[in-house]
Amino acid sequence: MRFLLRVIVNAVALLALSYLQFMNIHVNGIEAALIGGAVLGLANAIVRPILVTLSCPLEILSLGLFTLVINGIIFYAVLRLVPGFIVPNYWAAFWGAIAMSVISWIISLLVPERERSVRRVR
Repeated sequence: MRFLLRVIVNAVALLALSYLQFMNIHVNGIEAALIGGAVLGLANAIVRPILVTLSCPLEILSLGLFTLVINGIIFYAVLRLVPGFIVPNYWAAFWGAIAMSVISWIISLLVPERERSVRRVR
């Protein structure tokens, strides 16, 4: 259920980027945004930790700022492969990934997260 909520938040953030015409990033419809959000979610869950681990020396040297480069690479590669998206170049993807992170963070603040009930045994 949490992954589905994350996909919807990503899709809304992608639609917001397209609506604002941010760095000429464009999405052709809600279906493409949902597919893009799902694929971005999977790539961030599977590929991103591998890339961060492999680039550990660069992460240390840049004090963690190389993660922004990794986010841009994933954003560019994934959305170039998903039909219905136009990402003109890497720098558009770099700034788009940063903007999408900010937008999805704001949306996540607005969506209440269901609290888990913890049962205490006495």
